[in-house]
Amino acid sequence: MDRKEIESLVNNFLVEEMEIEADLIEDDATLKEGLGLDSLDFVDIVVIVEKTFGFKIKPEEMSNVLTVKDFYDYIETNMNK
Repeated sequence: MDRKEIESLVNNFLVEEMEIEADLIEDDATLKEGLGLDSLDFVDIVVIVEKTFGFKIKPEEMSNVLTVKDFYDYIETNMNK
């Protein structure tokens, strides 16, 4: 899976599952303040990512994921391990 596919899948579930306006999803948007995600949303995101991309998320690694770009990077890196 290439970067564009990852971005498309992530953007799709942010819009469909998290009900985020598509125009808010930009590389530099922060997940918490910019997109308004809270801790319960992150639990849902973990489940979606694990099912969609086929790897387990380590909570300690997610502490460095602050922006949408960070999130894409995290998924891309962990899919290729």
